[in-house]
Amino acid sequence: MANYPTPHNSASPEDFAKTVLMPGDPLRAKFVAENFLTGAVLVNNVRGIGGYTGEYKGHRVSVMASGMGMPSIGIYSYELFAFYGVENIMRIGSAGAIREDIHVRDIVFGMGACTNSNYASQYHLPGTFAPIASYDILRAAVGNAERRGVRYHVGNLLSSDTFYNDDADATEKWAKMGVMAIEMEAAALYMNAARLGKHALALCTVSDHILTGEVTTAEERQNTFTAMMEIALDTAAELD
Repeated sequence: MANYPTPHNSASPEDFAKTVLMPGDPLRAKFVAENFLTGAVLVNNVRGIGGYTGEYKGHRVSVMASGMGMPSIGIYSYELFAFYGVENIMRIGSAGAIREDIHVRDIVFGMGACTNSNYASQYHLPGTFAPIASYDILRAAVGNAERRGVRYHVGNLLSSDTFYNDDADATEKWAKMGVMAIEMEAAALYMNAARLGKHALALCTVSDHILTGEVTTAEERQNTFTAMMEIALDTAAELD
């Protein structure tokens, strides 16, 4: 019995490229498809989570939203890896900086992803698992960032299960450990990739600085983080 379609994805495996860009926001997925892919086709729209496949510089690439948080990206990335033949997923999203040298619109590459989530408990490991990016994708993406001359940083992200945290000191505690920025998905993506023998990277544009109050607007977050998108697309073309 086939594992597709799923309750969350109506596509067939051949509908997806081997590399998928995965923003959280369905409107950002649509923006990438409409502005960067040629011949883009909508291959999934279950629950409004749009998935598209087209070509970028002659290479087949897909983009599909993940929704918000680790449970949501956990579902969509697992299904793409396990049931749809996808080999590489790059999360393209926003993050809130917590390090003084990082500013709004800088790009942060998650070499690792700390988390306050219990996601790893499902593996019953006799210790603490460290979710990390796939080095080959990270190296290629950083190279593309350098070629484009954008400001970037490589290091640890925090994938948080809480947007509103009852612990008022939590952010500063993570900052003391050198964590660059906070987002809500990378750790689950990295764990799914590790468990299934696949490859993943999270690259995020800094949308706000949690400690200084520097911010971007919701519209800017949806439509103007194009450098991150182009870096991910250039990297996807190299992986094809």
